[in-house]
Amino acid sequence: MKKILLVDDSKVALLSERLVLERSGLYKVVVAADGDEGLELASAEMPDLIVMDVIMPTMTGFEVCRALRANPQTRHIPVVLVTTRGEPCNVEEGYESGCNDYATKPVDGPELLRKIENLIG
Repeated sequence: MKKILLVDDSKVALLSERLVLERSGLYKVVVAADGDEGLELASAEMPDLIVMDVIMPTMTGFEVCRALRANPQTRHIPVVLVTTRGEPCNVEEGYESGCNDYATKPVDGPELLRKIENLIG
């Protein structure tokens, strides 16, 4: 079973994304409540993929993504940024920070699962 790290400061978003992933029966889910915790858990848990919010306390998703890419241990982990910030400048910044895909909230469950499947099967 593949492991996915969810990183979001919104309990509602975490619950909704977790339900989508766990109901699929394909993924084990690990949860972090902010960017710092997400970065720590990425190194400790070595997930197969990270689904992460952009606007969070301590570190933004863009900052976490850049930190993940700078670390040889985590640079290979695919990242899907999930945020309310769907403007082209934010999408561009997401890809420049190193994300592999980008989705907007509210999360469309089937779309998120397709994005994950495209990245890790």
